[in-house]
Amino acid sequence: MPQGSMVTPVVGRDAELARLSSMLDRARDGEARAVLIAGDAGVGKTRLLNEVSARAGADGMTVVTGHCVDLGDVGLPYLPFTEVLGVLAADERFASVLAAHPVAERLLGAGTDAVRDVDGRLRLFEGMAGLLADAAEVAPLLLVLEDLHWADQSSRDLLRFLLGRGVLRHRLAVFASYRADDVHRRHPLRPLLAELVRLPAVERLELRPLADSDVALLVRALGPGPLPDATVRRIVERAEGNAFYAEELLAATDSESGGVPSGLADVLLIRFEQLSDTAQQVLRTAAVAGRRVEHEVLREAVGLPEEELESALREAVGRQLLVAGDDDTYSFRHALAREAVYADLLPGERARLHGAFARLLAGRGRTAESAAERAHHYRENHDLAEALAASLEAADHAHRVGAPAEEQRHLEAVLDLWQAVDAEARPSGGGVDRVTLTLRASAAAAHAGELHRAVSLSRSALADLGQDAGSELAARVRYTLAGNLLSVDSLTAAFAYSSEALGMIPEDPPSRTWVWAAATHVMTARHVGDNETARRVARRALGVAEQLRVTDAQADLQISLAVFDIGGRSSPEGRERLLKARDLARSSGNAPVELRALFNLAMGCYESGDLADCVPWLTEGLDRARRAGLLSSPYPLEMRYLRLVVLHVLGRWDECVRAAAADAEVLPAAGGHTVGPALYVALARGDLTAADRARSLLEGPFDWMATLVAGIVLTDAAGQRRDPEDAVRWMRSTVSALTDEAGTRPDVTVRLATLALSAVADAAAGLRLTGDEAGVHRWTATATELVELARATAAHGASGTPQGPEGQAWLARAEAEWMRAVSGPDASAWARVVTAFDYGDVYERARCRLRYAEALVAAGRREEAVAEARAVRETADDLGATPLREQVDTLVRRGRLADTPAGGDRAGVLTAREQEVLRLLALGRSNRRIGEELFISGKTASVHVSNILAKLGASSRGEAVAVAYREGLIAPEPSASG
Repeated sequence: MPQGSMVTPVVGRDAELARLSSMLDRARDGEARAVLIAGDAGVGKTRLLNEVSARAGADGMTVVTGHCVDLGDVGLPYLPFTEVLGVLAADERFASVLAAHPVAERLLGAGTDAVRDVDGRLRLFEGMAGLLADAAEVAPLLLVLEDLHWADQSSRDLLRFLLGRGVLRHRLAVFASYRADDVHRRHPLRPLLAELVRLPAVERLELRPLADSDVALLVRALGPGPLPDATVRRIVERAEGNAFYAEELLAATDSESGGVPSGLADVLLIRFEQLSDTAQQVLRTAAVAGRRVEHEVLREAVGLPEEELESALREAVGRQLLVAGDDDTYSFRHALAREAVYADLLPGERARLHGAFARLLAGRGRTAESAAERAHHYRENHDLAEALAASLEAADHAHRVGAPAEEQRHLEAVLDLWQAVDAEARPSGGGVDRVTLTLRASAAAAHAGELHRAVSLSRSALADLGQDAGSELAARVRYTLAGNLLSVDSLTAAFAYSSEALGMIPEDPPSRTWVWAAATHVMTARHVGDNETARRVARRALGVAEQLRVTDAQADLQISLAVFDIGGRSSPEGRERLLKARDLARSSGNAPVELRALFNLAMGCYESGDLADCVPWLTEGLDRARRAGLLSSPYPLEMRYLRLVVLHVLGRWDECVRAAAADAEVLPAAGGHTVGPALYVALARGDLTAADRARSLLEGPFDWMATLVAGIVLTDAAGQRRDPEDAVRWMRSTVSALTDEAGTRPDVTVRLATLALSAVADAAAGLRLTGDEAGVHRWTATATELVELARATAAHGASGTPQGPEGQAWLARAEAEWMRAVSGPDASAWARVVTAFDYGDVYERARCRLRYAEALVAAGRREEAVAEARAVRETADDLGATPLREQVDTLVRRGRLADTPAGGDRAGVLTAREQEVLRLLALGRSNRRIGEELFISGKTASVHVSNILAKLGASSRGEAVAVAYREGLIAPEPSASG
């Protein structure tokens, strides 16, 4: 990839850029400060400085940069300042300044004798300070000094003088960077840094590693095209927040096979090769141990006397290659440094050291906790039989502690080794055969949220079944595969395999395997629309489960009956079944079935409009999933989504966004849709990237919930940008994709049809005003088609019964939008919509109140319209829904609904903060200055100013101030007496 052809984007540095930009603003006003920018090599210091320099240049500042260079022990004195003077000398604006200060001539190549004595040195320092001060009078100046860790002694002394003698009183800012990981305890820059940060004009800014989400954003931005999620995750994991490492790993994605790219390895090994031979030996041994190693284990493996080991460790820690832990351990400062050292080992040396660590760990006791480490070391030492046994131990331990992702990884390691180990050397005992282990790995993958991998593993188990496999094992493989296919929305194939499983074993004599085959078949039949078969098999299987006392299967079947029996899960009978199922599952210890019961209890509450009752079930379900290590399994993923939906509906948007961000850090690839409600928030707040993020959910294999989320966002986004064609297209494609084999449309069809209807009604209303009757007719025909679709779906939802309060509210809005398209706004219809959304959806109710206000204006009911507009404005402000706020302000202006009470009541209209802003507005302050004086952002100040203009019925800042003076909202500032 030709990375040199593009500019690396700046990601994850908003706070740092804001802080530096604020200091540039002060510099232009003569109130500058110096900033020492610290960060590890590659973390992004230069990119940050380039960005802030570009901004400074765009704002009229002159940017001069000096670079320190690593010249070993023999450095060129004043090198960065010489470079700075060269830049100034090339700019004719500063010709008179340089002519007035002989220091320029001395540093640029002539008369160096004057700097050899103390007096000459002082004159040079004072001359440089004067020159910079005078240059800053010509134009505000940003002085950038890069790589201070390489600065020569003379440059360090000059910098100390400049910052300590008040040069920053002028229109000049100094930004200086250095590598924190190079400044070890005895580095000559260290005492200067300690001295400078004590100065009142100097601040330190630590550039920490990027967050994983920011590294992922960077990688995707730099990639030559769409990258697989697995590739991005791997780069993010290895880069550990270092932008340069991420770029190097990305550049090597087509060629590397898991190691460190050669160019990056060379960079990482430079500091390692500067160590003594003994310290290098210790680091090579530690690299084989892993990222972290106990002191005692390292001592035994390296075989050095204690004093020599401690000396070597002190050297490695001092050079910041190793970090000492509080628990008598050492770890590499960065994982890629360990990888580079490890890759530099000779093959024989590597195998020998792995063998030594394996024997050391085994000798200390074959604990479950050490099994994974032993498996790794035995495998790298080519002792495959011991590696297989240890991997199985590690998988058992992971299962016991509720770690499905780790269990899956260890089981797949076992399967990889199985054929390479002689049969007599493999572990023996019940359940330890290739097919059973593969089924177990499939279950672990499903619990870890790796749903497509679970399908692949269960297919592998089916392929490995021998001719002599018993019917029960054959049935187990098939109903496991059916359940996994169901989770990835491959419904027809799931039904086929569950049918095969049920037909392989007789119902009589009763068996646990038949019960679970039947329970799986119930779910697959339900999803392909064969409800009669689902009910019949469920009732028969429930009787057999009760006879055999298979309580977890009883629970699972009770849940299925609760979901699709008459009344569904939101009815009292359905809820009673689900409570019984939860208790049965809990008593049996089957956490996945218990989670299914809790999810359906929460969904029943949501569907009936009982949002407050929904939250405790979600809390209980996610807590249970957390304790079981199943947070990434299918039902907890749906609970995460539903929790965010509830927060969104209740108007707790900041909580929704924070929870979504926290979830995104740990979600598996299959769980991307669960942050959907945060996309709804982003779209409602005017974030234009929400649609792009929603579209990315459609990449990869089909995912039912991801398609639903994307459809909602993309249909609504098209409506907001007044593109009815696109809104209808997204609605239709989404409904088509979500409709099952039996032709049953999803419940969300009502919402999607209504969102598309809103865009269609906007188009029809606009064409009606222009007299385009043909265009109006075309869109009214589309509107009728959409409203009929909404009516049919709301009356006969996926469960076969009318939809609950949410669906009925969307249907009411669909009816009102249809009337708006066909004949114009109807106030009574919109009043019914507002009432329908009273079940709790704060934002949708506000959107409908805006439509109601429009209809009231059209009907001449202006006072009522004012009240509705005021309510919409308050909700929009509370939610931060900027587009909605702009729409209501437009209605207020167009309908002349300015909410302007008489003078005596005006002050009560403004909040305390708005009164403060109004006072500063009257003093002529800009939004930025208002923000600085009130310690708020300029953007927030702008919002307050907009609110003031709307409340005072003013069209400009000046008019608002005039109204305020006229009506006594602010008093004139007292003039200073002479």
